[in-house]
Amino acid sequence: MPPDAPNDPFLELAELAGGFIHELKNHINTLSLNLQLLAEDLDPPETPRERRGFDRVKNLTDECRRLVELSNDFLRFARADHPQLAPADLDRVVSRMVDFLTPTARAQNVDIVWHCDPDLPPVPLDVDLFEKALLNLMLNAEDAMPDGGTLTLQARRDADRVVLDVIDTGCGMPPELAAKVFQPFVTTKANGTGLGLATARKIMIAHGGEIAVSSQPGCGSKFSVWLPVV
Repeated sequence: MPPDAPNDPFLELAELAGGFIHELKNHINTLSLNLQLLAEDLDPPETPRERRGFDRVKNLTDECRRLVELSNDFLRFARADHPQLAPADLDRVVSRMVDFLTPTARAQNVDIVWHCDPDLPPVPLDVDLFEKALLNLMLNAEDAMPDGGTLTLQARRDADRVVLDVIDTGCGMPPELAAKVFQPFVTTKANGTGLGLATARKIMIAHGGEIAVSSQPGCGSKFSVWLPVV
């Protein structure tokens, strides 16, 4: 059944959840704004009691920010399966993302290398959605290399599909984590929501593709994406 078919219970549930989260986010933003105003009233704190109150208000403001980030991640996850596909040049799309991320990568002593087979055929992409998924993979690779390293992206044709590999030389993952890394709310980051890779997987599947990971502790990770050719 197509995703916009009537009486699709999964679509109805996604729309209901998306509307609920959107409304909830509005209330959180209102709460956050009032907390910021309260923090301004208490700044600078003049007594120990005011200092404690000021610190608590700041902590609550930080929690509101995290809730908004989680809400945004959930909305992206809920809406990731409705791509508007059109033939696209994968080399051009990836090159743009490499150029975008190179300055921050250099600041972390990470070199980005991009290899693309010549005459790679076009692939059907929703460029905006695909770039969000690819950016998540690249940022995760950077995070896996806190002491620097090399982030390699390479694309090649494989029969009637195109394969894009995102490879890092970072800390890698144990098998038990790699086996569930695409599940929602699975994360090793202190401030992570665990929806980034789940959303990336959902986007790739909506493109008619696949995504998989191979990793070894201490030796880095490789995320491979398969996309159909036009």
